[in-house]
Amino acid sequence: MEEGLFVTAVGLLMLAVGGWKLLNWLFLRPKKLETLLREQGFHGNPYSLFSNNNNNNSSSYNMKPMTFSDDKDIAPRVYSTADHAIIKFGKNSFYWEGQTLKVNITNPEHIKQVFTNNSYFKKEKPKLGRVAKLLGSGLPNYEDQQWHTHRKIINPAFHMEKLKLLTSTMVQCCHDVIHKWEEMLSSEGKCDIDVEPFIQNLACDVISRTAFGSSYQEGKRIFELLTKQARLIMRLKYIHIPGWWLLPTSVNRSMIKIDREMQASFEAIIRKREKAMKDGEEVNKSDLLGILLESNSKEIKEHGMSNREIVEECYTFYMAGQETTAVLIVWTMVMLSRYPEWQSRAREEVFQVFGNRKPDSDGLNRLKTSNTQQRYKDAKPITTCWS
Repeated sequence: MEEGLFVTAVGLLMLAVGGWKLLNWLFLRPKKLETLLREQGFHGNPYSLFSNNNNNNSSSYNMKPMTFSDDKDIAPRVYSTADHAIIKFGKNSFYWEGQTLKVNITNPEHIKQVFTNNSYFKKEKPKLGRVAKLLGSGLPNYEDQQWHTHRKIINPAFHMEKLKLLTSTMVQCCHDVIHKWEEMLSSEGKCDIDVEPFIQNLACDVISRTAFGSSYQEGKRIFELLTKQARLIMRLKYIHIPGWWLLPTSVNRSMIKIDREMQASFEAIIRKREKAMKDGEEVNKSDLLGILLESNSKEIKEHGMSNREIVEECYTFYMAGQETTAVLIVWTMVMLSRYPEWQSRAREEVFQVFGNRKPDSDGLNRLKTSNTQQRYKDAKPITTCWS
């Protein structure tokens, strides 16, 4: 009898604690954050249980054709939710994505504080929680000592001398794409080409070769799976139902299957490379995987990375590199078509530096017009969030 009462009491206590945590997560904490921000002069839509400011704004803008004659059409398409909040509520504004509160910061001094005071302003946690972990964590998501350890191991991969060795590989990949375009030309010397798929494949090919070297075909297959995984996760972006990822839906089952296949493929490549290193065989130490394994072997006795962490860093390298590189190239082509005078200046400079030679790392450093580091304008306001 007493044991039954004890079990019942424990069960009720656990239920009460769980209910309180759920209530705090779904309602009390978001409303508290909203109240604090409003007291500091920020404005935005009031919180509701299934807040989803992002979905409607993004879909409405993406359904419209883009007009390149008006710069005001760019921001709503690139980051429609933040832009919509600024237009509606002013520069000091916030908006909701589920239970995640996002704040637009436009004051330069405040932005500086966010970037420099990293002990207080922590990095954003993946909004999809455990689902997002299927894409790996990697260096951008680490904090404190873990970040310093991983950065120390990864840093040799981005030394200038290492990067120079990859230039010829990138040039060859670009040459292959241009050759395909030349073959598509009609007898009149012109044709319409949808460049976006070619650029996506170009970025994927470059990343695969620089990450895996001679094993790039296996790496390319992994990255194809990783792209599929990212698309599946994006389908869950606007579903703000707690525990949804636990349900055995077709999307969730597909994500788990892809993750297992990627892990198996990655581990096979790593084991093959590690075996070759132990047997004294000559292996490629200039690609990302070779550099990570070599650098990690020097740290393994103290704070080395596990194979899973090495895999996640390669995931990060692909996710951070492939999409951003492809988008940057396409956007550069769009801007050059819009401003032909800059196109002429860039072409003239390239011919002056290289003539009929293939580009090399030393010559690239001499290009001033094409150096984006000297040409960017003030960025849009950053967005930080609390969840």
